[in-house]
Formats: sequence, structure tokens, C-alpha cells
Amino acid sequence: MTELYTLTIHEAGDLLRQKKISAVELTKAHLERIRAVEDKVKAFTLITDELALQQAEEADKRIASGAALSPLTGIPLAIKDVISTKDITTTAGSRMLEHFKPPFNATVMERLNAAGMVMVGKTNMDEFAMGSSTENSAFFNTHNPWDLERAPGGSSGGSAAAVAAGMAMGSYGSDTGGSIRQPASLCNVLGVKPTYGRVSRFGLIAFGSSLDQIGPFARDARDAALLLAAIAGHDPRDATSSPNPVPDYTTGFNGSIKGMKLGVPEEYWVEGTQPEVIKIVRENIEKLRTMGAEIVDVSLPHTKYGVAAYYIIAPAEASANLARFDGVKYGYSYRDTDDMWEAMEKTRQYGFGAEVKRRIMLGTYALSSGYYDAYYKQAEKVRSLITQDFEKAFEKVDALVSPASPTVAFKLGEISDPYQMYLQDVFTIPANLAGISGISIPGGFSNGLPVGLQLLGPAFGEEVILRIADAFERETSYHTQWPKGL
Repeated sequence: MTELYTLTIHEAGDLLRQKKISAVELTKAHLERIRAVEDKVKAFTLITDELALQQAEEADKRIASGAALSPLTGIPLAIKDVISTKDITTTAGSRMLEHFKPPFNATVMERLNAAGMVMVGKTNMDEFAMGSSTENSAFFNTHNPWDLERAPGGSSGGSAAAVAAGMAMGSYGSDTGGSIRQPASLCNVLGVKPTYGRVSRFGLIAFGSSLDQIGPFARDARDAALLLAAIAGHDPRDATSSPNPVPDYTTGFNGSIKGMKLGVPEEYWVEGTQPEVIKIVRENIEKLRTMGAEIVDVSLPHTKYGVAAYYIIAPAEASANLARFDGVKYGYSYRDTDDMWEAMEKTRQYGFGAEVKRRIMLGTYALSSGYYDAYYKQAEKVRSLITQDFEKAFEKVDALVSPASPTVAFKLGEISDPYQMYLQDVFTIPANLAGISGISIPGGFSNGLPVGLQLLGPAFGEEVILRIADAFERETSYHTQWPKGL
């Protein structure tokens, strides 16, 4: 018999509606899987087993009543620990919020709870979502299910690893510069970065407010579409939330991409990309051609400035956003002094980790008097040029195809130079600067380690990239592979 934790969300949903399995059975199967492998993977900062079983019982009641059901009713999911969950510890991977229990739910949590999902836990992450390996978590390293000595990527490494290891049927993360797509690539799952404004940021602990987006991890395109649809849509509490209606993302799932034009950006074959990654991605581009897509060479000339612009804009926004952690209102507070300024200084000294402090200092410098015009203003101009590059490209093509990450999963501790770590996001950062949609899908293996294929769509082009992902899955079996030895 198939293990319940290996099902996709849509397969499990069909069984639940036909009453062939119960939500409690499904949840128990996942909690048992967590007990079996979590010690090795360490994907979770918190396992909410009691709550999960309670939510599963409620889901079974809803199913039995004959009420209208969401595709996520009774489905066990994991939530990145940067998304506020009412009265449930939300740490953002930081000592600063180690014991923080938000007094409210994020909008995405309200929507998921209304849909009847089951939350099995909160997932580990780089502190305040700053990192590409989950090694910046204040608590512990998460291990890649495909090779436990390697990193799962970041900052949403716990969410990617939980789905890859079968501990949750789907999960949610946040993507500021690639924090969903890069770990999805390294862990052989799908990861969607929605268009900026497609999903409410209310209740997401902010890193870079003009860049952050919440999105799903899934095992196939149909699951990704269901997970995205559940959280997408306008929210009056988020001023940047788009009023655009949410389409049915699965309408184009007919297995055909005939006649579609897919662009290959010449600037996305950069030095430092592993040769095997390039080879696999090029083979996948040929695969898309044989499936009927027209492959077009395009140029995004300002791509080369993307990482530099991002590492001025994102730290500048982080510097402003993280000013609220001062030891006065909530979170960690240094108490061993009577001096207010010393208390604030020591709170931030002991509450923040090294990478967070590095980025706050970078951002504060870029915003400081005399440097604002030279750095931040210039970076914003570059951002406009990158956005225009994408707009011109999408006048010619339906979507863009590239590697998702320049490397396969690297060993924990292998990259000690911050700049080398920043380059992990070289292919993902431009989409955040431009606010467009993107997805990483399983594209093959290099020496047994996953390689992700990135599809980029125009703003609100999630339907297009999900359709391509679905068609690609029908012709390949990479997404059905499971990590061996877990």
C-alpha cells in the first residue's frame, strides 16, 4: 500500500472527499513521518502535533457534514517561522523572537485556517530570512534530505526540506531574493515566488518590504496551483496588495505548450555556474523545444548589476524594518542595566546574529547622509532598468527559462565567504527587483543531487509558468523521485 505521506495534495484530497481516508489518518501518517526523520533533517522549529490532530478532527467533521470543501481541507502543511501564527511561537529564526507569540494571525494564516488546512509545524529558516543555506538560523542547521551533510538552501530551507522529506504535503515560505526558488531547486520540489502584491504581506515579519512575497512549496504543479490559490488575492490591510482577481491557475493544465515562446536570457549563463547544472538546464530547454515551444534568445542587459543593486536595497529596507527590535515593545530585552541606551545596544548585540547585523550596518550606511544618493538612489535606478529589461523581453516571449541556482546543494559549512553565499541568488534576485512571477521546478540530477529549472513569467503570469511546469512534469519524472535513505 502507498504510504499516505507520499501522496500529492490533489490525490489525498480526492481520497478524503471519497471518505477512503480520514484527515486524522492522514495527519497521523505525517506526524509519524516527522518522528521518523526529523532528528536527521531538522526542518522544524516547532512541531504542533496537538493542534494538528485537533484541526484534522475539525476537517473530518466538515467533510462528514457535506459542507463545501476547499482543496486544502484536512491537508497537513508546514509554515515558515516568519509568518505570524496567533498564540503560536513565531521566531523568524532569531534569538530576538525566541519566545514571541503573536497576538494575531497573518492574512495567509486566516485564509489557510478558513480553508481547513492542518498545520503540522513551523519551519526553520535563516534569521529574519537573511541567507541562502538556513545556516544563519539562531537555533540549528537544517539538513538537505537528499544528502544530510548538505544545506537545503535558504532562507526557506526548513519549508523545502519538510516537503522533500515527506513531513508535510506542502508548505509556505517567503522569497525576498530567491528564498523559495533556490531551496526548491536544491531539494527537488517546486517553489513559487508570486508576483509582488499577489499575496498579502500582512503578518509576514518584514525583511525587505518592496521585495518580500509569500509563496508555496509543492510536489507537483497542480499542488502548487492549489496552495497559491488558497492565499492569493487582495487584502485591505496590505497597501501593496493587488486588487487583481485570482484566476483558476489549473485551467491551462492540458499538457500542451505548443506555440508558446520561451526566452533564454543570454546573461543567465554566468561564470561560477557548475558545468553539470548548465548541461542539465540546456537539455531541459531542448526538451521544451521538442514539446512544441519556440525557443528564443533574449537579452536582459542589466542583469549583471542585479546582485549589487539588491544588496543595497534589501539591507536598506532591513535596516529600517529591524529598527523596531529595540528591547522595549516585545521580543528579547537586555535587562542587566539601568541605562536605556545601553539596554537597547545590548539587546541588538545579543539578540541579532552576525549576518543580520552585517546587513543592518550595510543598509544603515547606504541610507546615511551623504551616501543615500550615491548608493540607494543609484540602486533604485538600476532596479528600474532591470524591470524595463523584463518588460521588453515579455513583449516577445511568454516566459523565460534559466537555471534556478548556479550549484547543486553544497556541504554545510562549505561557503564561509558572505559574497560567495550572496551569489547563490544570482539567477533569482532580478525577479524580486522587478516584482515578476517565478517558479523553480525539478529539472534532473547531478551525481544524485537535484537541479532546479527556473521559469519566469510577467507580473501576474503565474498561470503561464504553472502551465509550463505541469506540461514539463507530464514528460519527465524528476518530481516523483524521493531522497534515498530517509
